Amino acid sequence: MANPAGRFERLSVEYDAEASVDEEGEVIQPRTQFLRDDSQSVLSFNDSKDVPFRIGLNPYRGCEHGCAYCYARPTHEYLGLSAGLDFETRIFVKERAPELLAAELSKKSWHPEIIGMSGVTDCYQPVERRLGLTRRCLAVLADFRNPVGILTKNHLVTRDIDLLQELARHDAVSVSISITTLDGELAKIMEPRASSPTRRLAAIKELSDAGIYVRVTMAPVIPGLTDHEIPAIFAAAAEAGAKYGSLLLLRLPGAVAPLFEQWLEERLPGSKDKVLGRIRDMRGGKLNDPRPHVRMRGEGIFADQIQTLGAIAKRKAGFKESNRKRLSAAAFRVPGTISQLDLFN
Repeated sequence: MANPAGRFERLSVEYDAEASVDEEGEVIQPRTQFLRDDSQSVLSFNDSKDVPFRIGLNPYRGCEHGCAYCYARPTHEYLGLSAGLDFETRIFVKERAPELLAAELSKKSWHPEIIGMSGVTDCYQPVERRLGLTRRCLAVLADFRNPVGILTKNHLVTRDIDLLQELARHDAVSVSISITTLDGELAKIMEPRASSPTRRLAAIKELSDAGIYVRVTMAPVIPGLTDHEIPAIFAAAAEAGAKYGSLLLLRLPGAVAPLFEQWLEERLPGSKDKVLGRIRDMRGGKLNDPRPHVRMRGEGIFADQIQTLGAIAKRKAGFKESNRKRLSAAAFRVPGTISQLDLFN
């Protein structure tokens, strides 16, 4: 992955190509750095018309998964860093996230509602195995019984089945496993440090077997590269125990477009023209269209074909609208107090 200067930076750094390889000519991969994020608030708010939750929780900024297409990459530019290699090797850690979350939920002004985890970066990226910030945040949410929706590409989510089951007792959790392809080799180069497709399907099964509502999200669908896999992904996820499925079209905001174009040139040159051509066909001749609703679906004949294929695949997989989980905040309580629901129980 390249490391272009951020859009707000006047200076850029050019790396010496010869200095970045070892004596045998192998590329030296930069070591991932973990930096302290001293944010005083852990919840973020949005008023987007096509985001299914108003409040987000992200214990980390930046993501080790290194997905070539990640729409969140430009967020690192606000930190004076690059949307390229910096985004996946310089990870900011909100060490006080659980304490800040508990403080927010304890406020009299807090009105319980769904909190989305991984709206920006994956809360189960590899470093979570060591730091456990997501687990501690889930423990807070379970204690307060506040509903949460989780989206992840990592099998690590199954580590927290005990907490997820506690939330599930109150209809307060749903987990979406993102699967972009069933091709393991493609996944290795496109999402190099995310769980393999096989492991993601295993996560669906383990969560479903544990009584936790789980769905599959094909996000993103890459036209000309992975769109043909829609039926197979939905079928495999349904067999594993997913209750519902959805898909979102690839979007390439800001610095992501040139990074993705370069990635195609380097890793899949034979597919580059087809993929970029299809994207432009769906985006009015551009690589990105930021308009609400349109950005997630695209426009034109190819976009319509993808949506139609998705609808047919969902029906064949047994995914019905009635299967969509409606999370509840009815059981919310501030620990140490007695709610009306507790009295009934």
